[in-house]
Amino acid sequence: MSEPTPKGPATGRVPHGPFRPGDQVQLTDPKGRVNTITLQPGKHYHSHKGAIAHDDIIGSPEGSVFRSTGGTEYLAFRPLLADYALRMPRGAAVVYPKDAAQIVAMADIFPGARVVEAGAGSGALTCFLLRAVGEHGLVSSYERRPDFADVARANVERFFGGPHPAWRLTVGSLEDALTETEIDRVVLDMLAPWECLDAVAKALIPGGLVCAYIATTTQMSRVVEDLRAHGSFAEPYAFETLLRSWHIDGLAVRPDHRMVGHTGFLVTARRLAEGVTPPPRRRRPAKGAHPAPDTPAAGGPATDGTAETAPDTPES
Repeated sequence: MSEPTPKGPATGRVPHGPFRPGDQVQLTDPKGRVNTITLQPGKHYHSHKGAIAHDDIIGSPEGSVFRSTGGTEYLAFRPLLADYALRMPRGAAVVYPKDAAQIVAMADIFPGARVVEAGAGSGALTCFLLRAVGEHGLVSSYERRPDFADVARANVERFFGGPHPAWRLTVGSLEDALTETEIDRVVLDMLAPWECLDAVAKALIPGGLVCAYIATTTQMSRVVEDLRAHGSFAEPYAFETLLRSWHIDGLAVRPDHRMVGHTGFLVTARRLAEGVTPPPRRRRPAKGAHPAPDTPAAGGPATDGTAETAPDTPES
């Protein structure tokens, strides 16, 4: 069933200016530990280091410092979208900011774009997509699980301060419920994205782009090969992004011991014009990458009773 968000005024969240009631605020202590609160008149933030009155924060500019009753100083900022995505309540695992940023960039999500997303998960990627398309674009999200859809809706509305006018959330599978046409971009965050390539091809405009976010090498291989075999897409591009921060303290400059390594793979492909046959690939495949159906396992005898032909030159 489809649950469109009604068009209305701009979203209620104001990401700048003095702190207001209802704003989310990150309080960071001297050790870098972050606590997120929602400002309410008359309330207090309590910790083992003392309390801070919300009324002291309301009306102050971002980047202010507040001292608790226990004498600890806290730095106050509104959370960035990257901060919010990592700390939001979760149903499904969230798309990490480093991957969401690559999706927005490499899938070329632009203001006013019409984007289809499957599935919505916890709503982290949805927030990045809505930020990119703006209030005059469209993000149509499909989520099979009603409980995940509820979590996504709550997280998106909490971040934007209310229903976003460019968002439509449908509970159901993309391949069964997709009704949009003339779509600019499709983002697939699902277990088996190859299952809905027919529906994606019908929805995308010529020159549109599909971007699949998958977790494993076997999924990546399957979606790339199925995109090639489908005939409606140009040659796919597969990649991943690794993120490593650095420790800098005077002369001690080194990579941090921990990093955000593998989170997922991204595969992008452009939609060809209807009826166009993609040109043959000119890159020579690695030897044995595409064995014939009757090719035996390595080291085994040939199935047709003939001896295998030895290569002209020995392999190094």
